[in-house]
Amino acid sequence: MIKTKGLKKSYKTKAKRQTTEVEAVKGIDLDVAQGEIFGFLGPNGAGKTTTLRMLATLIPPDDGEATIAGANLRSEQAAVRRAIGFVAQGGGTSDDVTAREELILQARMYGMGRTEAAQRAEEVVAAFELGEFADRKCKTYSGGQRRRLDIALGVIHRPQVLFLDEPTTGLDPQSRAHMWDEVRRLREEGMTVFITTHYLDEADALCDRIAIIDHGEIVAEGTPDELKREISGDVVTLGLSSPAEEAATVLKGLALARDVEVRGDEEVRLTVESGDTAIPQIMRALEGGGVALTTIELHRPTLDDVFLTKTGRSLRD
Repeated sequence: MIKTKGLKKSYKTKAKRQTTEVEAVKGIDLDVAQGEIFGFLGPNGAGKTTTLRMLATLIPPDDGEATIAGANLRSEQAAVRRAIGFVAQGGGTSDDVTAREELILQARMYGMGRTEAAQRAEEVVAAFELGEFADRKCKTYSGGQRRRLDIALGVIHRPQVLFLDEPTTGLDPQSRAHMWDEVRRLREEGMTVFITTHYLDEADALCDRIAIIDHGEIVAEGTPDELKREISGDVVTLGLSSPAEEAATVLKGLALARDVEVRGDEEVRLTVESGDTAIPQIMRALEGGGVALTTIELHRPTLDDVFLTKTGRSLRD
């Protein structure tokens, strides 16, 4: 449904009378299947929004090719626009009109007649549960209500592909969960959803596949589980009342233990293939060696660990 090859974009910036060229996107290759939720994960300034705006025909690429729903991004822009919905970070609602008015206007702009536009607006109001406030002015809406309307506007014309740029930024946990449910519902109806986010939990919980972007380049791609499996093993952290060096000596004798690391006088950290099976063996070995264990923690790899491995820094940083 979305295919890109070598997509690039640079900007020129001026500082102290000097012009500098900044490579925002450095040759992106993507292949997004029909009916999947595809996540573009990365820190602010990584190139997520620039890529999205290129794919939505809002800015032209400097180089590379792309097709969206079978339409060429460079030569068939009108066809691309008919096939997509786009929801920007800031949204697009007006304070002094109602949700119903916004939806009917959007439908009319896509060529629907008055009767069809009103009917389609009613369908979307019901689908996104906007009925309670659909006839109130938008300035009275909460952040979550506005965001639901933003997405409703993006799908009013039944697009094949929906682009969502940071759709849950600033929302409370309940509104975020509701938004995730709406995105999943669109996927179940056959729509392809391309979402940018810098929230690790959102990408992990919502996306079928993820591409991690950093400094304008894709550094990893796959399902959340595939990416986490690339970070070999689970991490077990032990708190001790005995000297940590004694525990480390015992643990280094276990075949299952890798990268045994002493951290201070009373903590040891080690990597194991599977924490579920390793922890009982670790506890028995320490007990047999006369080492007193006070706490034991299991840490499974996260998408932040993937980012750290691929880039040398944490996404949260």
